[in-house]
Amino acid sequence: MAAGSSNYWEDLRKQARQLENELDLKLVSFSKLCTSYSGATTRDGRRDRYSSDTTPLLNGSSQDRMFETMAVEIEQLLAKLTGVNDKMAEYTSTPGVTSLNAALMHTLQRHRDILQDYTHEFNKTKANFIAIREREDLLGSVRKDIESYKSGSGVNNRRTELFLKEHEHLRNSDRLIEDTISIAMATKENVTSQRGVLKTIQSKVNSLANRFPAINNLVQRINLRKRRDTIILGGVIGICTILLLLYAFH
Repeated sequence: MAAGSSNYWEDLRKQARQLENELDLKLVSFSKLCTSYSGATTRDGRRDRYSSDTTPLLNGSSQDRMFETMAVEIEQLLAKLTGVNDKMAEYTSTPGVTSLNAALMHTLQRHRDILQDYTHEFNKTKANFIAIREREDLLGSVRKDIESYKSGSGVNNRRTELFLKEHEHLRNSDRLIEDTISIAMATKENVTSQRGVLKTIQSKVNSLANRFPAINNLVQRINLRKRRDTIILGGVIGICTILLLLYAFH
């Protein structure tokens, strides 16, 4: 019976190692598939205009189908390996193998660690692939919207362009009007300030004239004399001009 139990344990170990080897190969291929899923193609198989000149071996839809198939296969293998580990755990609790329980538990724990590592690696790779696919879907949708907007009717684009130009012209006109108004207001302020200064000077002069009447009379006399001298000089110039004209015509 011990020999039968030993053979049963060895069969379980062989099954576990075989499943682990298959899982290792599947996970390597699964990781390569997820890594090769790039933005060179969109979900519907169209080439992206930012991709390189090399055509990928698989388009987006083919990669998606292969991803789903490999994910199902790996999940089935993980389920089988879990079942084998459960059978190994049941075997270690059998009363007839208590003397070898420590060695069996060590072996069982090693297989459990391998199963846990494979499960963690599979879930991580699967999550990364889904995240990349969702990002590519989003980018493809955005690019599609941009291309459809750019490829809109020329009339609407032309009309929009004209509206934008007209709006810019109106903004420039408003800016020029505001600048002109600012200059006019500044000029008005300067003229008002100068007028105030002249009024102040005039008031001071009048104050001085009122304070010193003699100076005011002197200034008036000087002005009268200047006016008289101007009239005399003008008369002399006029007479001389007439005499010269009479002399010229005779």
